[in-house]
Amino acid sequence: MGGRYKKRCLPFGASMSCWRAARAFWVEMLKRGKRGKRELCEMKSVHVCGPTCLGPITFHAAAKGTKVSLSLGDRRAERVGNTFKNGLVFSSRPLLVKERVCLRVDRSTQHWHGALRVGFTAFKPTCQPLPPFAIPDLTNKPGYWAGLVPTAHAFLGSELQFWVTSCGRLMLEVLGRTQICLQEGIDVTGPLWAMIDVYGQSSAVLLLGTVKKSIFCIKKSCPTPPPPPVSPVDSCLCADQSSLCPAKLLEVQLVHLSVSYDSVQISDPDEDCVVCLERKAQILLWCGHQCLCLRCAVRVSLECKKCPLCRQTVEGLTVREPANTCARKCVGTDKEST
Repeated sequence: MGGRYKKRCLPFGASMSCWRAARAFWVEMLKRGKRGKRELCEMKSVHVCGPTCLGPITFHAAAKGTKVSLSLGDRRAERVGNTFKNGLVFSSRPLLVKERVCLRVDRSTQHWHGALRVGFTAFKPTCQPLPPFAIPDLTNKPGYWAGLVPTAHAFLGSELQFWVTSCGRLMLEVLGRTQICLQEGIDVTGPLWAMIDVYGQSSAVLLLGTVKKSIFCIKKSCPTPPPPPVSPVDSCLCADQSSLCPAKLLEVQLVHLSVSYDSVQISDPDEDCVVCLERKAQILLWCGHQCLCLRCAVRVSLECKKCPLCRQTVEGLTVREPANTCARKCVGTDKEST
């Protein structure tokens, strides 16, 4: 069994570092016994590393905070318990210069202030006990660099990319557009491991992989199974989500994303979202068009700020509220109460 897996993972034409990373990944999977074999079986197609493959990447299984729980093949890190700290995780292998780490905020809460911290370290992660915070506990030491992800950019479902440039700058990109310099002075002469602090309002992140762009090609890490979609249930203002009705959950999502609204409704729309063409159009814009799902409405309100149909400015998100619905009980306006 071990020989068969080893034969499949041999990288054809890949670099020695990529080959070693791939071999270490498969050896780790086989050491896990039935769990590792089950995770391997979940990969629908057999991947062979090539010249454009950066090798597999996950979170380090041993180097993690005391409140971190790993799942999905060590690609999802969740901070458990009623706390905002002890959420440090590291990459399983060193990153190249300009190799972008792609993350998705998988769960968020409004109990705390602040959001993710991301950065790099020149020290190989170990199973030694970690401090509660990346900033300032680690950044006060030489060989650690980290920056704060703005809370406005760390909302539920937000996809982030961070990397280090050849001149030692820690860069952050949000939604494929906005680029922010979080830190300078990173030593790029040696290996660097990615460092993420699942802190504050960000209580879970999903590692989507890595990508390195160049003039001639785009290199990516080994493919992984498609991630499960995020849900409004994963964003909450209160501790007990079981007491929230669907309309309240949607209200919580809109509040967390700092999007203005008048009332909320969970309806059964007939039309698909005009942006993604996958989910139903739940959100009614102020111009009168009900043409966006929740996720796309949030992106439109944060990016172009215009209705995709009439191009009027998006000033808020509203959905009509029918009588005798759960939405009326959860979210009411002053006009309706009079």
